[in-house]
Parts: sequence; structure tokens; C-alpha cells
Amino acid sequence: MIRYLTAGESHGKALVGILEGMPAGIPIALEYIDHQLWRRQQGYGRGGRMRIESDRVQILSGVRFGKTTGGPISLMIENKDHVNWSDALAIEGSGKTIQKITIPRPGHADYVGSVKYRYEDIRNVIERASARETAMRVACCTIVRKFLEDCGIFIGSHVLSIGAAWVDDRSRIDRLIAKQTSNATCAAYKVTEIADRSDVRVLEKSIERKAIAAIKKAKKKGDTLGGIFEVLVTGLPIGLGSYVHHDRKLDGQLAQALMSVHAVKGVEVGNGFGNSRMMGSQVHDEFSIKSGEIVRRTNRAGGLEGGVTNGQTLILHAAMKPISTLARPLWSVDIRSKKKVPSRYERSDVCAVPACSVIGEAVIAPVLANAFLEKYGGDSFPEIRASYRKSSSR
Repeated sequence: MIRYLTAGESHGKALVGILEGMPAGIPIALEYIDHQLWRRQQGYGRGGRMRIESDRVQILSGVRFGKTTGGPISLMIENKDHVNWSDALAIEGSGKTIQKITIPRPGHADYVGSVKYRYEDIRNVIERASARETAMRVACCTIVRKFLEDCGIFIGSHVLSIGAAWVDDRSRIDRLIAKQTSNATCAAYKVTEIADRSDVRVLEKSIERKAIAAIKKAKKKGDTLGGIFEVLVTGLPIGLGSYVHHDRKLDGQLAQALMSVHAVKGVEVGNGFGNSRMMGSQVHDEFSIKSGEIVRRTNRAGGLEGGVTNGQTLILHAAMKPISTLARPLWSVDIRSKKKVPSRYERSDVCAVPACSVIGEAVIAPVLANAFLEKYGGDSFPEIRASYRKSSSR
């Protein structure tokens, strides 16, 4: 089974990761990973940190001559900003007096982390709970993503809303996707290409303008904005996941992966919440026959039924709350003096929904790859590909 582990602090020397369980023989290039890291850094509303870091990954093991070896893959991304934090984050102490952070930000892990680990200095929480960690997650998961693409499975995303700027007519998006994607298998990839041309990863220009205006307004007020993004996966075969065991249901695993991303507080499959307000006759996707094949006329289920893929496009929605670091701070309490004080400001973004959608693409890749390997597994890519082709030809 594929799994990964990350380590490192926001302003530490580097982020590191170990990815294990990858089959041997999967082609991977540094440029491919770096491109996904670049995408993660884009988006109108990002903060000053993105002007400092230009993330580049180093592969330290597990890849030889451009292909995975089957062994654990170790990765590293240097933090350029560490030079400004070398004393504050010194491994053995710098001998200098470092100011302790004792004022937690409402909505952040600051307070609960300091209580959990009994820190007198919240800096320990700030560094590890930072969304900077997701750069390494994107790097690890991009290698898994490449494996899926080589199997004909493509992951993409776009932003549905930022603040009050939102797509109010889903049919317009569906028509736009249909117009731009003649090949259903790589539709998710094509949608992502369109979204990447937008500063906020929105497919409709009118909504893009409203979203940018909303971010500008929030920045002027010293506030932040959240939103909703959609992740699409095309090319999935029928039968990944399980309805037999609760912990192997694919929708539960996918929701966990998305909810693990910083500030994501809601996930739905397909039209999940909307379906709950409708009659069953309006919700479920009827079967039909077309050219001798069983097909569906709709995809309200979002590509999953009973925790198993049904061959249609997988559609996931994730809601990101506004970032908890505000330039115009909320009230807080100094945990040392117990006095009411304004929350402190830590350099941050105004809106990171576009970046979060890219992270969302990444984190679901291991979930899908594990389900794929469970059904078509092997130790090497040629073996897995042969198994999949044999099954598909039946």
C-alpha cells in the first residue's frame, strides 16, 4: 500500500518526505513535480511568502535513471526563508534571547496545540501547523499522480466560489466543460488547463472578476476569504473501493484525505448536500442502453455508489474556511498573563482557495492509487498495466 510521511517546519531548513509502496518502473521527472509545486504557489490573494520561495524538489532516493525502483522515495524542498529564522529555529539553540509567542490566533491550532503539548512558546505549533507543509504533500502525491496518469486516470480541479462570488448555475459549467473536452478520459486534465489560466482558477470570466474584487475588498479591510473548489477525476474504472467493509469505502477515504488539508471543513461527493433536499426520483442516476452499452444520463452521484467507483467522472467538492490570520486581528488572550489582547499577526495569505484546489488534487491520488492497486496490483508498472489491460478487455 502507498503511504507517505512529511516532516519539517514552515521556516525550518527544509521540508522532507518519504513515499513508500510505489511500484517499480514508473517514469518520473523533477520538472513534472516542480510544475505541480509551482501551481500550488499561484493564485490571486497569496501572501509575501510566495515571493520568497520558488519551490524545487530534490529526490534523494528511490528513483534511478528516471524511474521508480520500488524502494522508499525520499524527497526534500529547501526553505529559502530559513536564513531569516536560523536563530529562532536553531536545533541546539543559538544562545540568543528569542521572544516567546504567547498569543494564539482564533481559528488556528495555536491554542489547542500549546495546551496539548504544554508549550510555553506557541512558535512550535505555528511552524508545524502551517500550510507550508502541503508543499511536501504535493511533491509526494505528484509521483502517485503520475502513476495514475500512466494508467489513463486524470485528476483536475477548478474553483466554484470565493466568498460571495460563486457559480450559481451548474449547467453553465457543465456546458463549458463539455465544449472544451472532446475526450472524456482526459476531461479532468483539460478542465485544469482552463482553470490554470485564471488567477483564481475559476472557469467563468464573470465569476473570476467578482472573486478578484472580493479578495481586494477583504485585503483592504484586513480580512480573509474562503471558498469551495471542485476536484474531478476521469478515467476511473468501475469497481474501485468496497461496499463490503466500512473502512475501505472510497468516499470515506477520499473525504478524509481532503479534510486533512489545512482549513478544509466540508466535503461532499457529487451533489451530496443538494441531493438531500430533493426527492429520490430527482436524485438517482437512471440506467440506459447506448450502442449496446449500459450508460447513465446523469451523474448526480458524483461517480461513487456504495463506496465504489461506477465508471463515471468522480466529482468531489471541498469547502475551505477563511484563513485564521487576519491583518486586522480578532480578540485573543495572552496565555501567560491571562489578559485580553488583540490576536497577533503572522505573515499570511488573504485567500488561498486556488492553491487549496491544487493540494486537493494531490492528496486524493494515493487514495485512488491504493484502490487501483488493490484491484490490479503488482510490484512493477509493466505487471500492473498488463493486469489492468487484461481486465479491461473482458
